[in-house]
Amino acid sequence: MFEIKIDDAKYWKNCIDSIVSLVDEGSFNISKEGISLKAMDPSGISMVYFMAPNKIFSKYNITEKKDKEAAEKESHDSYIGLNLDNLSKILLSSRSGEQLLMKDKENKMALEFIGSNGHRDYTLPLIDVKKSSDNEPKIEFESFIDIKGDFFKSILKDAAQLSTYVGFKAEDDSFIISAKGDAGEVKEEFKVDKDIIQRLEAKKPSSATFNLDYLTRMVNACPSSENISLSMKTDQPIKLSYKIGDAIVSYYLAPYMES
Repeated sequence: MFEIKIDDAKYWKNCIDSIVSLVDEGSFNISKEGISLKAMDPSGISMVYFMAPNKIFSKYNITEKKDKEAAEKESHDSYIGLNLDNLSKILLSSRSGEQLLMKDKENKMALEFIGSNGHRDYTLPLIDVKKSSDNEPKIEFESFIDIKGDFFKSILKDAAQLSTYVGFKAEDDSFIISAKGDAGEVKEEFKVDKDIIQRLEAKKPSSATFNLDYLTRMVNACPSSENISLSMKTDQPIKLSYKIGDAIVSYYLAPYMES
């Protein structure tokens, strides 16, 4: 059982958008630390991990199990399966200044939007979603890049004009992004610059090619003021992370390998 309130309903919509960009259903773990979700996308080439710490909520109540024997065998965490696409559509109705109260009720999730002049109530059925047993890939990354979120989005947009894939290469003092297709090719090279590239660390040169559509969907929810952190190793999955306020979202994407 849980009852959770967040003072900015639109902020929670942004958080959910970072997940629904890849998966349309998932199982949230509601624990004393906060709300988290880990899921693979249906194709199996990408993973999302989301964590919202309890401090972002103005009310965070979790009812512990009363059965002591059950409590010894299980954690007090609650798992709720939701259709994330439907949840996102409900959250789209969020209005400026509204609070959002969420609680479980008779095998449903109740959502109440609370404004200065009234409130609106929705219910969303809980669904059976297999809890993800997939662990995050164990990769000893060799290159690390922190890049301005809006700038990275614009780079991906430019690359998408020419190709469906984009290549990244990190070296000692440069980060190179390239794309090639029938319409032409583009190559951009960047040095460390506090306005664009705030961190560039390459223990070894690292390079790989990735699907542009997946990358674009991953970064869409990144706030304009945030940096995006990239962790790379040659021809290994890339890790991409950023913050949405105090919440953090991380993605893994397998590289494209030419046959």
